Order: sequence, then C-alpha cells, then structure tokens
Amino acid sequence: MKKITIAIDGHSSCGKSTMAKDLAREVGYVYVDTGAMYRSVTLFALRNGLFTKDSINEDELRRRMSEINISFKFNPETGRPDTYLNGELVESEIRSMEVSNKVSPIATLGFVREAMVALQQQMGKDKGVVMDGRDIGTTVFPDAELKVFVTASAEVRAQRRYDELKAKGMEADFDEILKNVQERDYIDSHRDVSPLRKADDAIELDNSNMTIPEQKQWLLDRFHEAVKKL
Repeated sequence: MKKITIAIDGHSSCGKSTMAKDLAREVGYVYVDTGAMYRSVTLFALRNGLFTKDSINEDELRRRMSEINISFKFNPETGRPDTYLNGELVESEIRSMEVSNKVSPIATLGFVREAMVALQQQMGKDKGVVMDGRDIGTTVFPDAELKVFVTASAEVRAQRRYDELKAKGMEADFDEILKNVQERDYIDSHRDVSPLRKADDAIELDNSNMTIPEQKQWLLDRFHEAVKKL
C-alpha cells in the first residue's frame, strides 16, 4: 500500500498528540511529536539560564542551537516514542508547567522554527509519517495527503491537561492551566512566523465532547478515505 503524509494541527492540549500516536501505531507509520521538539528547545533554554524575567536571550540561544540534538526512541512499554534531548530522556520534564509557560515565546522565534521545520521535513521525507503540531499542514508539509485541524473549548482542554498531570503525580492547578491554554492560543495564532491556522484543505474536528476511542475511530476513517483516493 502506498504511504501518505498525515498532518495534524490544532490548539494546545486538544488531544491531537494522542490521536496521532494511536493512528501511527494502528497503521504502522512513524509518529513525530513536533510540540515535544519545541518543548525540548525550551527546556534547554531554561537549563542554561537563557530566560530573564520578561524575555529570552535570543542571541545566545541562536548561537547555541547547534548544541541541541532532539531525537525520539520507541518505548516498548508504552508503545509510543519518548523524547530525548542530547541523549537524555526528557519526556516527563518537557511536560511540566514550567516548560508549558515558556514554550510559546520560544516557538515564535524564526531561527528556532527554521531549524525545527528542517528537521521535521527530514524526518518525514519518505512519507509514512504522522506529525502533529501547529504548522504541519501549512508550512512543514503543505502537500500532505491528509490534513486535520483539531480544536476543543479552552475549558475542556485545560481539564484534560489537569487530569493528565495529576495522573502522572505532578502538581497541577486548573486556573493556572486554563490561563496558560488561553495565552498559548493567542501567541500561537498571532505570531509572525507560521501562525497557527487551519489549512484551506484541512478537515476540522472539534472533539470537545468526544471520547478518545471516538476520536481514534474518526481519524482512522479519514485515513482510509485518504488512502483510497490515491
């Protein structure tokens, strides 16, 4: 069967990564979490003191981008890939609220996006890939055979994020998470470089009232429809 490229974009905490991971595993495709890539750059910046109270030391981050190596390794226990920063497993650390609160400003930087997009295009050059993020269908793979734009209400997304953190035994405050979700929506949609927007040929899914199995089936159905068109 001929392989395709699947681009899943959408707002933060809307469940697109879960959908993408499940589909990749179901159809035997490679999954790439582009959000984890930007979170890894953010973690690097935090660890190296590149944030001041109100800004980022852009010049220093630009100079040190060559020091950042991001990779994914399949975890047989979870059946999903884990994120590694310079060879270190950082899957849990990049999901912290500290990183969540800083990732959108990092993702607005043109030189960061240029580096990440180049890496993402390299990862998906042979097709057979499911990639999720903010600009996959508009910038990274504008010719993807299947594009999906996922959204849900801010309150639903905040609750999902809260439940996810609690399940991992991490500290969580619903009001703080809701504020973070709303702020990230604004920043992601208004940045100058590759803003979050629905591609003209993307299929929109509002999953506010859908269960994970329902979302999984919906996406699998869209995949089969796309493959049949080849």
